[in-house]
Amino acid sequence: MAANTNPSPALVLGIDTGGTYTDGVLLEYHSRQVLASHKSLTTKRDFSIGIEKVIEGIRIEDPAAIKMVSISTTLATNAIAEGKGKRVALFLIGYDPDLIASFKMEGRFATPTFYYFAGGHDLYGREQAALDLPGLLAKVGEIKEQVDAIAVSSYFSPLNPEHENQVYQAISSMCDLPIVLGHQLSTKLGSVERATTAALNASLLAVLQDFVIAVRQAMERRGIDAPLMVVRGDGTLMSDEFAARTPVETIHSGPAASAIGGRFLSNLDDALVIDIGGTTTDIALVQHGQVTISEEGASVGSYKTAVKAANLLSIALGGDSHLALSREKELAIGPERVAPLAYLAWQYPQVKQRLNALSRRTWEQASPDWLEYWYLLREPQNEGLVKTTQERELVNILRDGPQPLPEILKRLNLLHAAQLGGRELLRQEVIGKAGLTPTDLLHLEGKYAPWEVETAAVAADIFCRFLFRELAELRRQVWSQMTEMIVQAIITFLSGKTLHPPTLPHDPDLGRWFFYNSLSQTHPHLETQFRLRQPIIGIGAPADIFLPAVADVLHTDLILPEYHPVANAVGAVAGSVMVTEEALVYPRLSSSGLEVVGYYVQTGESRSKFEGAGAALAHARALSQEHALHAALRAGADNPQVVLEESTDGLDTYRIRARAMGNPRLMK
Repeated sequence: MAANTNPSPALVLGIDTGGTYTDGVLLEYHSRQVLASHKSLTTKRDFSIGIEKVIEGIRIEDPAAIKMVSISTTLATNAIAEGKGKRVALFLIGYDPDLIASFKMEGRFATPTFYYFAGGHDLYGREQAALDLPGLLAKVGEIKEQVDAIAVSSYFSPLNPEHENQVYQAISSMCDLPIVLGHQLSTKLGSVERATTAALNASLLAVLQDFVIAVRQAMERRGIDAPLMVVRGDGTLMSDEFAARTPVETIHSGPAASAIGGRFLSNLDDALVIDIGGTTTDIALVQHGQVTISEEGASVGSYKTAVKAANLLSIALGGDSHLALSREKELAIGPERVAPLAYLAWQYPQVKQRLNALSRRTWEQASPDWLEYWYLLREPQNEGLVKTTQERELVNILRDGPQPLPEILKRLNLLHAAQLGGRELLRQEVIGKAGLTPTDLLHLEGKYAPWEVETAAVAADIFCRFLFRELAELRRQVWSQMTEMIVQAIITFLSGKTLHPPTLPHDPDLGRWFFYNSLSQTHPHLETQFRLRQPIIGIGAPADIFLPAVADVLHTDLILPEYHPVANAVGAVAGSVMVTEEALVYPRLSSSGLEVVGYYVQTGESRSKFEGAGAALAHARALSQEHALHAALRAGADNPQVVLEESTDGLDTYRIRARAMGNPRLMK
């Protein structure tokens, strides 16, 4: 869609980097009208490539008219899940190593390099042991050349950060490594989650800083000089400066933007938002006009953090999910994402020729393994990426063009794909995989056919021949199985219950029977059904194809707003800037520890003493409000408003929370 030839000066550019596509939209900010949109394939090895292609595709006539650019990114989530973060040393001050070991929590720290030191404070902010600064600095001298950043978490540091601050000053005097302090990221008292958050943030600093620099360079090459905002995991916005300092807050940024965009485009205040893309299906709930937030903290894989993020469920299911056979020779959809064969043949005509030749073989010779292709995405620039002789041979083979998996195994004298390796080359996008996908089947139905329709038909025919199925039967089963997977995810997400797979041919479990009977209504006497009270907002390019059946099963309406294929990019600019600052008020005990003689107010680096609770609470309210207002202005908010909340943590301890919120500040 072409941009308006006479755009308003208040134009904003929203960009979302998803697992398969990078989407962009151009909006007029005040009227919230979408003027242009564009999609480009995501380039995970360098997100800025896909971002610049999106900017180019939108064809902005006057770059000076862009008043803000905002971006949501899967970079932090992917870096954590794929182990791409930088090397971090985590210093645990006052933690009990025996306690950590007894509960097997060592694997939750997000780094294998962690060390224990004496120090820390107790629940009343009193020093529980003297800080072992000499021992800590000796360890820094020993490892400073082996890590990229240092994270520090001291026991009860939100109540008294003195030891963390001392460590920061001491380490800064002897090396230039980035240092992350736990109390600056979270005021929650969960010690393991705070340490994990600090370690993850330290591991992502360089990653997100490089990303911000790359986006800025892409903007400059297109003549765009405007504020750059980044979507947090809760859907709110922060300046690129804030994002570069606290990259851990961008966990779940992409799905959060999807939910915000779905709510914005539909104008519905209560709905279930389902974003189905090429790689994943993301589910979020909108209530009273707001995306529901998980106060427990976002999780990525096995890592539980103290970062507030949208409450959502993401499953590995999309248009590019690999259609293959399970060990039981049954249809399996995903979880791996591959390039559609229709796309690969469009890029490489020899693939079409090879598949046509394959179709003339007997069914024993034309097994589904021959439909899995590996291909070279780019030449490895870094010699360290190709570490083994086998990997070098693999790259050499793929220089001749895409090759089917059995051919690769034969040329490498291997018996099984598990022997092939190449995981790092796949992760670094040096090589890629292609195979039969739901997107290929959509080519046959004419619902989405930008690439090689004939190749998609040949591949589907080969797959069907091996399974003794007609093509129509295969398509029905794929769509039915995808519907089942999405419905099960919705019910799991909303109910908080787990539905385990059947254990017996005639499974006696009532819950599983109820679920499957609701999908197919096979019982001769009993009708069962789930009914979703809210409508479904469908977003993502294939939403109009995959979600009508889901809405039918759940007996609800499906809303497909205009521009639903790029709603995630809309969400990148539709959010507000919000900053939360907290002050903790807790008792100051007598030397005997039996009598309350006053109160402390702890906020950030400031710790003040007061005789009475009233004066302490008044100071905490004023200070947290002032800090939130200033932080929101620094984060890019325009005329932010502050709201105070108060709660008690028990034991005569209070938490004062100031939320400052405003629209993002546009370039004048």
